[in-house]
Amino acid sequence: MSMGKFLVRRILQGVFVVWGVITIMFGLRAVSPGDPATLMLGEGATTETIQRVREQEGLNDPIYVQYLEYVQGILVGDFGYSWQSNREVEAMVIERIPATLELAIAATIIAVLIAIPLGVISATRRNQPSDYGATMFSLLGISTPNFWLGLMLILVLSVWVGVFPTGRRAVGLDEAVITLVQTGSVGDLGTWLHHIALPAVTLGTYFTALITRLTRSGMVDELGKPYVTATKAKGLPEVLVKYKHVLRNTMIPIVTVLGLQLGTLLGGAVITETVFNWPGLGLRLVDALNARDWPLMQGIIVFVAIGFVTINIFVDAIYNYLDPQVSAE
Repeated sequence: MSMGKFLVRRILQGVFVVWGVITIMFGLRAVSPGDPATLMLGEGATTETIQRVREQEGLNDPIYVQYLEYVQGILVGDFGYSWQSNREVEAMVIERIPATLELAIAATIIAVLIAIPLGVISATRRNQPSDYGATMFSLLGISTPNFWLGLMLILVLSVWVGVFPTGRRAVGLDEAVITLVQTGSVGDLGTWLHHIALPAVTLGTYFTALITRLTRSGMVDELGKPYVTATKAKGLPEVLVKYKHVLRNTMIPIVTVLGLQLGTLLGGAVITETVFNWPGLGLRLVDALNARDWPLMQGIIVFVAIGFVTINIFVDAIYNYLDPQVSAE
């Protein structure tokens, strides 16, 4: 199968996944207790007002009619209006995407920069103190709950030491870059790094531990293969053998996990964003849940599903670059 056909098939599969998410979210909204019109207007609304809103919003229509209208709206980019703020859902989601993307990408960069070298060192120095240290770090990283780690970082580094702020996003990365380009000042960029450091470390700790263990396992398997002995016998430097040949052949499962985890980070940053008051999709989802704002909840979940599917398709597309022997099948 050619790469083009493979991508078309994966895109079609992704469309069905997103459609399934839309259907499940709409079904949960349909079976959830409470009258949407009452939630929109509040408990003090009169019966006449509630009935008028139900008629305007199509809530008196059969459930399949409401479902078809909702899907048709999504196809043209209309996710409805938030019950809580009466704003367009897509606008409320889009304005929070940059903050979540910044946090997810920063956590991923921290994980990759720490985990891959640590995994290589652990694999090439087995049964040595550095190997035991990396193994202990991985165990602690996987076992530590994000919410507890975030609170401890705030308590120690923000409250006691006062090195980092307790939370919030003082400036966006886009604003910091624009300021850097226009004025040459790195002040805003430094402020952005200062505020994102603790949330990124908190979100990326589990990811770092996972990639470290995966890198070590893959490197150990590759180091025992005949081609490694052959390359060393040819006199190639050990660093070149480890990082160009062995690590390259280990990267496919790592890239797979990177793609899956990046998609997970986009939707799984709820706790971290709540702890640090980071204004991303996760914090907005918590606010929507507390207010039972179903249109906003649905819009956020659908956007996250689209991002997750897109990232996975991208990961599949770069397999052949890393290992040409892996076919599109």
